[in-house]
Amino acid sequence: MIEFGHGTHVGLRRTRNEDTYYADAGLGLFLVADGMGGHQHGEVASALVRDAVADLVTRGHSLVEAVRGADERLMAQAKGSPDALPMGTTIAALRLDANSYEVAWVGDSRIYLWQNGLRQISHDHSLVQELVAAGTLDPAQAARHPQRNVITQALGITAVDQLHIGMARGTLEPGMCFLLCSDGLTEEVSDAGIARIVERRDLAAQECVDHLLLAALDAGGSDNITVILARAN
Repeated sequence: MIEFGHGTHVGLRRTRNEDTYYADAGLGLFLVADGMGGHQHGEVASALVRDAVADLVTRGHSLVEAVRGADERLMAQAKGSPDALPMGTTIAALRLDANSYEVAWVGDSRIYLWQNGLRQISHDHSLVQELVAAGTLDPAQAARHPQRNVITQALGITAVDQLHIGMARGTLEPGMCFLLCSDGLTEEVSDAGIARIVERRDLAAQECVDHLLLAALDAGGSDNITVILARAN
């Protein structure tokens, strides 16, 4: 049995919410997408990818196949657009069945697993993360780096032959809790702050989501904020 909560907020400094999400316990599919491109292009991109992934998973495709197929649809849509503005989106997606989980991601929207502690199971496709991996930037400095929002992979923008879809899978165990979020949460709330809320089993999943959204708003709400929490009971 999966208990989940979900929510999104435009934040305190933006006029438009380019984030979107999908949550369907019956299908076992959860995803967050953070659109980019200016005007309404970010909204269009994230919504198109959300719908495409849900459609392809429903048709029996694996999560990675669905993300790649969504990218192809987004690329085709962008080519047919009358203006040349880029239209892209991140994605962080989770697929659950009775015995296993699978995650896939592109960009810097994140997936965390809580199991006796919180750990990030996605890896940001970002310039800062590349610098950390190369040993040229201290991880402690990454959160304050002026280029921390520069991403190196995005659906609809990265060339198809250069697109890297991150993925991981594992055995689903009772008590596991998955958090999917856009960077509007992680820019404002530390991993330790997130963990303090996610670990609270006196709160329903939806209450945890509400607390996380409020924590991001209280810390400044500089971007759109989207959160999904899914618990395996």
